[in-house]
Amino acid sequence: MISKKMSESLNKHMNFELYSAHLYLSMSSCANELGLKGAANWFMVQYREEMVHFMKFYTYLVDQGTNITMLASKAVPNTYSSLLDMMQKTLAHEQLITARINDLSEQAVQEKDHASRIFLQWFVTEQIEEENNDRDLIAKLKLVGDNGHGILMIDSEMGQRVFVPPAGAQPAV
Repeated sequence: MISKKMSESLNKHMNFELYSAHLYLSMSSCANELGLKGAANWFMVQYREEMVHFMKFYTYLVDQGTNITMLASKAVPNTYSSLLDMMQKTLAHEQLITARINDLSEQAVQEKDHASRIFLQWFVTEQIEEENNDRDLIAKLKLVGDNGHGILMIDSEMGQRVFVPPAGAQPAV
């Protein structure tokens, strides 16, 4: 059984996952406008992953008997100075998500809510991968600096990313 406090905390984070999806969709559009089709693809894959995360929270809360609440979302940024700027903001955002997941995990431990703790463990592991991927791209972008050929090579690499839904994932948009 899930407590009202835990339910509210998870519901709030579920809405933040939706905000994250909107953020990456906006970044995809910005990358496309910059002529970086590979980066646009990378951020579109990121968008789809965030929608899966949103649906994981939604399904978990519904399965726990919670009537979810959709909160109003604030507008997401839609201008960035460069691909490096987008990736640095992506890493900062993922670090914020990591902190939020850690707080939720701690709350589950404190409430002795073993089901929520187990549910959140998937996200704890996922965040390690998310941050690592971002750091790798930032390091490459810093290496090439303003070199257009280098940026295009990284853009091409980013274009190879494919969305792979996690096992048992709910369909995402």
